Amino acid sequence: MTENTSPRRTELSELGEFGLIDHLTAGLKPFNTSTLKGVGDDCAVIDQGDYVSLITKDLLVEGVHFDLSYAPLKHLGYKAAAVNISDIVAMNGKAEQMLVGISVSNRFSVEALEELYAGIRLACERYKVDLVGGDTTSSVSGLFLSITVIGRALKDEVIYRSTARENDLICVSGDLGGAYMGLLLLEREKQVYKANPQMQPDLEGFDYILERQLKPEPRTDVLEKLRKAGIKPTAMIDISDGLASEILHIAKDSGLGCRIYENKIPVDIVTAEVAAEFQIDPVTAAMNGGEDYELLFTAGVNDFDKLKELKGIHIIGHMTEKAEGEYLVSEGGSLYPIEAQGFNHMRDKQE
Repeated sequence: MTENTSPRRTELSELGEFGLIDHLTAGLKPFNTSTLKGVGDDCAVIDQGDYVSLITKDLLVEGVHFDLSYAPLKHLGYKAAAVNISDIVAMNGKAEQMLVGISVSNRFSVEALEELYAGIRLACERYKVDLVGGDTTSSVSGLFLSITVIGRALKDEVIYRSTARENDLICVSGDLGGAYMGLLLLEREKQVYKANPQMQPDLEGFDYILERQLKPEPRTDVLEKLRKAGIKPTAMIDISDGLASEILHIAKDSGLGCRIYENKIPVDIVTAEVAAEFQIDPVTAAMNGGEDYELLFTAGVNDFDKLKELKGIHIIGHMTEKAEGEYLVSEGGSLYPIEAQGFNHMRDKQE
């Protein structure tokens, strides 16, 4: 019998999104000294002399990243722009230009695309970003959006994921878990409608979590608040894939461990109420839900008193030496390993 010598096939789901990125970009070295940071942070960082250019890109696919049965096109356009601006904010920069690529099937009309662009333009107007170009092509299956945003920061003011220090405070803006609960609510009402098209969506009283899901805002106001208080974070990232995933990025890239305290994680009361209705622990929603686009950052212990005075900023833990690992500390003092369980774009949908 002939031995099968064909190479083993590795499924994308085995690596996941971040594992795949690490695999495909392993060993990459820049050819140009102007490339200060390539793969591995919220943005690429390009040297421009006294300042740097910050460049980020997202690809959004219908049926994977958004569902048009409950995401209005204007909201989708706004969100697509806003989440990329958020990446620039997470590097302590100011977004300045945007390029938009769309691939669209013939089930979309000109009027539908006008709605999409109305949302994009609204976000650009709000955050003073110039829409400077892009590309448009046809698609055989739905809508694809590719957004590139270019920003700027002074060279010595850029904040990376990899520069946290042992004993630094771990802080987060706003509250967490709302976007995920908004998504679950929309998915539930979609299933109710599919079962009985005569039923109207029951969404009254849930404006906050629906807006968190459908119309997130980059936290430019937090950067301004920190500057006025004289606080410069030592490391920073925006929360797109859940608190657990993002703190693990900071810990891994900084070569550290961490402790996050369960009773310090900020959760809005509406988020908690809806989580209870879905029989979900609100902390689980905050740790693993994602799409809140709040800022997660570390700061020196000397800034403790200043941080405590800032409304909407919460100290939720501290960084440790690497050997101590990454743990969530329960109210009773038990330690639970932090694991990234947020949305995995490469997960096998048949699993």
